[in-house]
Amino acid sequence: MDEGIWNLVAANVAFVGSHFAMSHPLRAPMVKALGEKGFSLAYTAVSFAALGWVYFAFLAAPGSDLPGSGEAGWIIATVLTWPAMVLLAGSFVGNPALPTPMAEQQTRAEPKGALRVTRHPMMWGIGLWAISHMALFWSTRTMITALAMGVLALVGARLQDAKKEALMGAAWAEWERKTSYWPRWGQLFRVGAVPLIAGTVLWLAGSWMHLWRADIPAGVFRWLG
Repeated sequence: MDEGIWNLVAANVAFVGSHFAMSHPLRAPMVKALGEKGFSLAYTAVSFAALGWVYFAFLAAPGSDLPGSGEAGWIIATVLTWPAMVLLAGSFVGNPALPTPMAEQQTRAEPKGALRVTRHPMMWGIGLWAISHMALFWSTRTMITALAMGVLALVGARLQDAKKEALMGAAWAEWERKTSYWPRWGQLFRVGAVPLIAGTVLWLAGSWMHLWRADIPAGVFRWLG
């Protein structure tokens, strides 16, 4: 295998592994040693350093080295990325999975917006984005990076549930009873106008930027161009 691919594998393992380690087994000892603010700074620094490694390793790895999945793959990818962006857009409102002092209060409320679909809308947004790119079967570097991001999001969401259960006890247990890890797709069009509109704008903008950044027409622009 190309040396650049091995470097990309190492970068993705470092990015995903450091996230899991700092979010779970290393979190308590790091907070004890550094304090909450120090831990947050260390977490951010390590995460950005690993992400930078992934970015530059991705650029250095060979691209377009797989046969691709043809028109069917582009249709699947286009369809998947729309709900991914809707969930991502709606994930910032009333979400107790995010770091917020209002988390316990939010778990007592009825789920609204994207939280009607899943209690992890951000993670599922990233996960669907990753699956959409794997469906294209375009390059080894994309498959490796998308797989890593998908694992980080969807396995990370499960691990986050366990962590929140330990930290928040009954409050998170109540939230789990009212929500679902797996998306309830029948609720997608009940998330509200703002996530639907914002998600559609993100979907179109991301597809347009794909042509600008990668010189590959993506999404609806593949057929409108």
